[in-house]
Amino acid sequence: MDKTYIFGHKSPDTDTITSSLVMCELEKNLGNDNAVACRLGNINKETEFVLNYLDIEAPELIESLEEGSDVILVDHNSPSESIDNLKNMNIKKVVDHHKIALETSYPLFYRAEAVGCTETILFKLFNENNVEIEPKIAHLMLSAIISDTLLLKSPTTTEDDKKAVKKLAEIAGVDYEEYGLEMLKAGTDLSSFTIDEILALDAKQIDFKDVKSIVNQVNTASIPDVLEMKDELEAGIEKIIEKENLDLFMLLITDIVNSNSQVIVLGKNADLVEKAYGVKLDDNTALLEGVVSRKKQVVPIMTENA
Repeated sequence: MDKTYIFGHKSPDTDTITSSLVMCELEKNLGNDNAVACRLGNINKETEFVLNYLDIEAPELIESLEEGSDVILVDHNSPSESIDNLKNMNIKKVVDHHKIALETSYPLFYRAEAVGCTETILFKLFNENNVEIEPKIAHLMLSAIISDTLLLKSPTTTEDDKKAVKKLAEIAGVDYEEYGLEMLKAGTDLSSFTIDEILALDAKQIDFKDVKSIVNQVNTASIPDVLEMKDELEAGIEKIIEKENLDLFMLLITDIVNSNSQVIVLGKNADLVEKAYGVKLDDNTALLEGVVSRKKQVVPIMTENA
C-alpha cells in the first residue's frame, strides 16, 4: 500500500518537526500503518537539542514526491511554504494553527485552531480519539509548545496551550520551565551557522498586500551578540533581496529573556516598518519592544499598514 507522507513547512522549526513525528504516531494508532514522518529542510539547533534529549531520529528528509502521493500537512497549509509540487499531491489531512491559504477541489480532513502551537491541537486529537500519549510523545509535544509560545510568554499563547503544557509535563515527568529555558537557550547558539544559513533558519515569505517580503526570525539570549554580525547579515540580506526580487526583508532578532525584538530591515519598502511600529530606523535597525510573535505582532500589523 502507498505511503502517507507527513510533513511541515520548509525551514522547519521545532513545531514542524515534532508535529510530523507526533501526527505519524497518531495515524498509526488510528490504523494507518503506512504513515511516515518527513521534513522539508535541515534541523535547527533547538530541534536538534530536543531530538538528542529524547534519543529520537529526525524525520526523513524529502525534496519531492511522485504525483498523486498521499500527504498530510502539519504546522502549515500555504503552498508557498510546502513541498514544491503540492498541487499534484493528494492532501488527506491538514492540522495547523496558521491562517488558511489552501484551496482544493476535493474535501479533506482540516483541523485548524487559533492556538499557539500545532501540538496543542494534536494533544486534543489524541484525547478525542482516546489514544494514550506516551511520555516521549508528550515530551515532543511539550517541547514544541514551549518553542512556539516562548515558554508561554508569547501573545499567541492561549489557555488551551497552558492546559496542554501542564498535562504534558506531568506525562513526560519534567519541570517544563527548567527544561524549556535550557531548550530555548540551546536554540540560540548561532556559532556554527554561516550567514546564509542564519538568514534561512526560519525565513518565511509573507507578502504584505503588494509588498513582496521575507520575514526571518532568530532567537537569542543576547541581541548585542547577534548584532556583531550586522554587516555580514545585511550583505546576505541584500543578496536575497536581489535574487528573490523582494520589496522588503525583515530579520527579527528575538530576545527570549526580555521578550523584545531588534529588527534589521532592508529593501525599498523599509519605511513600512517605521510606519507600522512608530519607530525610526537607525542604520537599518530598531528595537521593537514587546514584539516576539511574527504571526500575531508582525503579519497583521505590517499588512494593515501596507
